[in-house]
Amino acid sequence: MNHKGIEGKVLLASPRGFCAGVVRAIDTVNLALEQLGPPLYVRREIVHNRYVVEGLRKKGVVFIQELGEVPQDGVVIFSAHGVAPEVRAAARARRLRVIDATCPLVTKVHIEALKYARAGFTIILVGHENHEEVVGTRGEAPESIRVLSTVQEVEDLEVPDPDRVAYLTQTTLSFLDARQIIEALRCKFPNIRGPASHDICYATQNRQNAILELARQTDVILVVGSPNSSNSRRLVEVAAQAGVPAHLIDDTGDIRQSWLQGADTIGLTAGASAPEELVGSVLDYLRGLGYADVETLGGVREDVHFALPSELTAAPARGRTSGD
Repeated sequence: MNHKGIEGKVLLASPRGFCAGVVRAIDTVNLALEQLGPPLYVRREIVHNRYVVEGLRKKGVVFIQELGEVPQDGVVIFSAHGVAPEVRAAARARRLRVIDATCPLVTKVHIEALKYARAGFTIILVGHENHEEVVGTRGEAPESIRVLSTVQEVEDLEVPDPDRVAYLTQTTLSFLDARQIIEALRCKFPNIRGPASHDICYATQNRQNAILELARQTDVILVVGSPNSSNSRRLVEVAAQAGVPAHLIDDTGDIRQSWLQGADTIGLTAGASAPEELVGSVLDYLRGLGYADVETLGGVREDVHFALPSELTAAPARGRTSGD
């Protein structure tokens, strides 16, 4: 029984959890372990999820902050969030073997930044200043890029040529917030250029749409994801903006039963870097409280797949020859 002494329901968002970029990044590390063996070094977290990182660490992956921690001629994997050109240059200078797990949708934003910078545009990057993805994108053209995260910053913005302005966005933003900022930019700079389609990735938009649907039918929402996951935090914000309390949890240990007091229907979803087994453990926990009825809501089909990095497609095993 739930806290009201009646049978409760869980509405499970679909789609949820891993996106194609996260699947690619995790598969990249696992395949590199298989082909090359440990130790492998990953700059920062491969994806922003504690459970995923700890699982890979147990397999022999060493997570580092900077390249100076990698032994000379070692193997380093760049995370799904991408890196600035100066990081790539530092890897070459130290003769490190690089395997690039940057999400292709992030790479697309880097390419657009270079295109606009070379054409002499001021680039407005809508995103969070210290997020790794934004740091990497900004590094492509630091003199040309301004990072903004609020409408107020748009109002205060001054640029050298208002007719040569372009905007890009961090892929994991709330599309509701990003839309307001982009509308403000278009109002202030009528000739502003932008990507052919929104840079917020398909998975981020789908998960935010799904949580809006949850918010229409639930009393409280649990979002499985780590605190440093931007897309997971945005899901909490989107739910809150829709008027439903939402809580970010790494696992069942973070759940406070007071959150569920009086809730007949609980919504459950997961950020794009959270594995499905964590969702399953939360469902088991909720069943134990009396929320035995589980229904999946939504159902947008995601069939996006990204090829693994070329560095791994024909990589010989480390320390072996073709005759072994």
